[in-house]
Amino acid sequence: MLQGVCDDWANRKPDLEPALLFNRRLWTIFATSVTRPENPLPNQVKQNIANISLFIFNQTVQIQTDPQPEKVPTLISINREIAAGLREAT
Repeated sequence: MLQGVCDDWANRKPDLEPALLFNRRLWTIFATSVTRPENPLPNQVKQNIANISLFIFNQTVQIQTDPQPEKVPTLISINREIAAGLREAT
């Protein structure tokens, strides 16, 4: 969703808020599940994911308060890198 908005900013800018909301929900689920005490991941991995989540949340607020197309690729890149890492882990 974020990539689609970024690719056609002039026409899809109204889709930015729903795309950011969807992304924030995904990261909330991800952050909540990875930081649970029963999660078997090493503490360093849990902490890294928690830190990335906080960055995502802060970046999302910045984009919402001052929407600029050059700010969105950061979120897209992080999402892709995490997804690629998860695919390799399976």
